[in-house]
Amino acid sequence: MLLKKITFVIFYFIASPLFLFAQSNDTSTITIKKTNDFTLTGDGSNANWNKTDWIILPKRDNPNISYQTKIKLLYSDSGIYCLYNCEDKKITSTLKEDFADLWTEDVVEAFFWTDEKTPMYFEYELSPMNYELPILVPNFHGDFLGWRPWHYDGDRRTRHAAHINKNGDAVESWTAEIFIPYKLLKPMQNVPPQKGTK
Repeated sequence: MLLKKITFVIFYFIASPLFLFAQSNDTSTITIKKTNDFTLTGDGSNANWNKTDWIILPKRDNPNISYQTKIKLLYSDSGIYCLYNCEDKKITSTLKEDFADLWTEDVVEAFFWTDEKTPMYFEYELSPMNYELPILVPNFHGDFLGWRPWHYDGDRRTRHAAHINKNGDAVESWTAEIFIPYKLLKPMQNVPPQKGTK
C-alpha cells in the first residue's frame, strides 16, 4: 500500500498582496491574490478560484510515481483559502473521525509558521473523506506535541470540503478545499498578516 501525503509549508506571511516564501533553501516568492469570502464546494468549482493559477508541488519520496499534486491559494480579510488537486488511482482513507491520526493515510497538509522567532506552528490536515486535524504544534528543541483548538466553533472554526473525482468507477484524483480563519490562528504572532510582515 502506498501512502501519499501532500504537504504545503507556509513559512512566512506577507500581506497586501500576500506573499509566501517557498520551502527552506528556495528564496522564490509566490504572490497570493486577495478574494472576497466564498462558499467551498469540495470540487474547486467556485469562480473565485479562477483568480489564481495552479502551483505544481514538487514530488517527494518515490520518483517512480507520476501523480501530480497542485494547489491554489487565496486570502481574504478573514482568512486563508487552499485548494488542492491530488492525482491518485487508489484512495487510502479509512479513518472516519476528526482529530484522528490522519497523517498515516492519504491527506493534504498545510503548515503555518507565522513567526520564525517562536518555535510554534499551526498544522492542518484534511482527508479525502473530509475529516480534519487542526493542531497547534510547539517545537522546543525537538520536543513537540500537537494541541487541539479550544472554543473551536463559530468564526474560529475552519471550513472544508473534499471530493473524490472518478471516471465511471475508476478514481482519477481527489480535491480538497480549506478555509482557515485568522481568528483560529490567534494568538500566533503576525496574524492577520500586514504589509511587510515577516
